[in-house]
Amino acid sequence: MTPDSYCQQRAAASGSSFYYSFLFLPPEQRQAITALYAFCREVDDAVDETADPHLARTKLAWWRSEIAALYAGTPGHPVTQALAQAIKQFPLPEEQLLEIIDGMEMDIDTMRYPDFRSLHLYCYRVASVVGLLAAEIFGYRDRRTLKYAHDLGLAFQLTNIIRDVGEDARRGRIYLPQEDLLRFGVGESDILEARHTDNFRRLMEFQIARAEATYDQALKQLPACDRTAQRSGLIMAAIYRTLLAEIARDGCQVLRQRISLTPLRKFWLATKTWAGT
Repeated sequence: MTPDSYCQQRAAASGSSFYYSFLFLPPEQRQAITALYAFCREVDDAVDETADPHLARTKLAWWRSEIAALYAGTPGHPVTQALAQAIKQFPLPEEQLLEIIDGMEMDIDTMRYPDFRSLHLYCYRVASVVGLLAAEIFGYRDRRTLKYAHDLGLAFQLTNIIRDVGEDARRGRIYLPQEDLLRFGVGESDILEARHTDNFRRLMEFQIARAEATYDQALKQLPACDRTAQRSGLIMAAIYRTLLAEIARDGCQVLRQRISLTPLRKFWLATKTWAGT
């Protein structure tokens, strides 16, 4: 199996909405963004699929050394071998790949966030940085596009948090800011024990409104001259906003189930958005 086919398999097997946003890209961009996505999956799994915190930290330390090897020209893992081709063609800073690892490491140490400001740092590292790297791959003429990419990454992560409340709770994690729980009268035990109450529904409606406002803010900042180049991000936004609408329509029942869109619907949204931009 070649490095590129390994990354392609990782992207397709995940069932992620990101996969559908890559389909229409030219080969060089598709290779690079798929390698970047596969890297994110690898370092995320290093934490989420490892029960022992010490082992998870050891795995992330290995990935840091592998990123150093990548930029030294001696990558050993299929993902970094695929990224080696990408960094020859696109300006992907080493420090930003390391910052993604820093974000994943926060999942080992941090199970709660007191307020949105503290959550924002986590979202920046695991998602906004990815958005900035993706913008370099897709290309842009106006540097304001980087602000769009930053905010769009934040919106994606807020959507992930909303979708995965129950799944994260089963890992002992609550990403929803503690100040928001207090504001809506939701206890940690309500989330950890999957009690869907009216207060919880109102809490989640607030989270959805925040995510929607973040999408609006991001899209408002995308210069017209870069809309075509950034179509993959717009596809993701269309898919994720449709997902948010589904969660809201279902009464925010995210504690015991993971609401998702069918592959066919994701493909339809991707095709429609690509054709319309």
